[in-house]
Amino acid sequence: MTVSILGCGWFGLALAKTLVAGGIKVNGSTTSPNKLDTLQAEGVNPFLIDLSTDNANYAPAFFNCDVLVIAIPPKSRSGAGAEYVPKLRNAVTAIIGHGVTKVVLISSTGVYADRNKELTENDDTASDTPSAIILAQAEELFRQQTAFKTTIIRFGGLIGPGREPGRFFAGKKDIPNGLASVNMIHQDDCVSLTRAVLHQDAFGYTLNACTPHHPPKAEFYTLAAVKAGLPEPQFLPELKEWKMISSVNIPEVLAYEYRIKNWYDWLK
Repeated sequence: MTVSILGCGWFGLALAKTLVAGGIKVNGSTTSPNKLDTLQAEGVNPFLIDLSTDNANYAPAFFNCDVLVIAIPPKSRSGAGAEYVPKLRNAVTAIIGHGVTKVVLISSTGVYADRNKELTENDDTASDTPSAIILAQAEELFRQQTAFKTTIIRFGGLIGPGREPGRFFAGKKDIPNGLASVNMIHQDDCVSLTRAVLHQDAFGYTLNACTPHHPPKAEFYTLAAVKAGLPEPQFLPELKEWKMISSVNIPEVLAYEYRIKNWYDWLK
């Protein structure tokens, strides 16, 4: 099997390293020339790929693969969100042009509006913020395609190397919505769950990927700060708009068991 990963960032590179260790040939892309050597050192075939709207530039060999994993973030917070869907349209053109038949699109549970209830893949996202609307448009772009099958994986809040939760709110005060549920997933589960999709040939699905334990923000982030030896945050004991992300498809389609089942155990 050959897997091409479009976007070898925080998640993409971790996935690439795990796949290489399992004997899978991996093509990995970056937009940064100085990262090519890093990819090669990890056993990844490196490609410099630019799918910007003004200059879609890539080596055709990158798309010579059994599965394409798209792991490029929208970067809405940095003001680059408007470029995301046009980039993905260029990717779709390349996918169809080179005959790729299986795609994994990494999305986010941020596509859901806060609806004060538990939400699964069977619920409408009701996307209501600019960043959520961009994610919804990206997902719909891939759902509309008939030349290839896509599995969309919506990751919750990302935790892992370089993303330690104890640092998120350390020392801050009067943080709102302290009783709202957290919807998080560790990098290890991100990688393992994606591998399960590949190995089980599970394409054509939408998967909400969150650890099925949703403690209140105040408890979770306070314990995380204590574990990291950082000043405790202070949350307001209130419940405003919230959501709890669950999945009906991951148990039914993949029978996947999360590596981290309880955040309190993990934090201890």
